[in-house]
Amino acid sequence: MTSTPTGRRVSIDGLDSIAFDRTFRAGIRDVWAAVTEPERLARWIGDWTGDPSTGSVDFRMLYEGDEHQAELLTIRECQAPRRLVLTSQVPGQELTWHMTLTLVEQEGTTTLTFTQSVGDDPAMAGGVGPGWDYYLDRLVVAETGGDPASIDFGDYHPAHEQHYLDMFS
Repeated sequence: MTSTPTGRRVSIDGLDSIAFDRTFRAGIRDVWAAVTEPERLARWIGDWTGDPSTGSVDFRMLYEGDEHQAELLTIRECQAPRRLVLTSQVPGQELTWHMTLTLVEQEGTTTLTFTQSVGDDPAMAGGVGPGWDYYLDRLVVAETGGDPASIDFGDYHPAHEQHYLDMFS
């Protein structure tokens, strides 16, 4: 897969953010499952534990190395299968990420729009942008029957870093 930066700068609730779109030849409920069910998430990004009905779960990225600490995902809004709004915070750290997933289905094709804030430091975009291009491409590969391990993070970072830094400079 050729790696090209796909994110665009947006403002979500007054926060500088990056938005990414991915399109799937699948129904909205299937794509919703790919981004919310632990077994499906584990194929491309990570897994969560806990009870979402409490308003939060522990999420751990599986492809960041064993030392990657679990994050607390707080569910701010859930309108299955169309919209999910989350905040993410690593225990003991001040930075809070704001994320929104919006799904729209048209004639059997579903578009996922994912946004994440870049925090108060625009330099964070240099990691956020390439990271989400990488993970969302892994999602596409996983959902089309391919091997997400075929996606190489080295094709995204540092290659796309300057593109995203320039977007917020």
